[in-house]
Amino acid sequence: MVQCEMCGAETSSPKTIKVEGAKLDVCSDCTDFGTEVRETSSSSTSTKYSTGSNTSSSSSGGGQSASSTSSSSSGGSQRRTDMFDDMDELATDYDDRVRTARESKGLSQSDLANELNEKASLIRKIERGDTLPSDRVQSKLENFLEINLSAEGSSGDDSEWSGGSSTGSYTLGDVVKRKD
Repeated sequence: MVQCEMCGAETSSPKTIKVEGAKLDVCSDCTDFGTEVRETSSSSTSTKYSTGSNTSSSSSGGGQSASSTSSSSSGGSQRRTDMFDDMDELATDYDDRVRTARESKGLSQSDLANELNEKASLIRKIERGDTLPSDRVQSKLENFLEINLSAEGSSGDDSEWSGGSSTGSYTLGDVVKRKD
């Protein structure tokens, strides 16, 4: 006998349902709380994130890109990429870089704001480090002041990283620093 994952009742034939993205094995009374998941018994190697192997093999043009995407993401040791991997990290001393470059050009904060078509209060906040420049403002500052506000290389936290195992998988103990 198996316990229902919603109400805790014992059931001999649990049904798998999906409730807000989570798959649960529930009794027949609790199946109304979600949509029933029907497991397909196919020998397909597609994962729940891929578009399916039968659709990628039937189409001629787009099938190649779909199959190459699913094969590249199926590598067990590869880390999945996300949108933050493509983003540049803002330098920690961006405020000093902006102030120094502005002063070297002999501009006041309001002069710089006029040149960039921004408010002087925004330039003051950026130079004090009270606010981060948006991508648009960052690109304006970099182009006009001829500076780079992106952090080069790795951040300070990454440079002192020495933990980890040779297999590439990390545990919490590899990352946490104790306060002894």
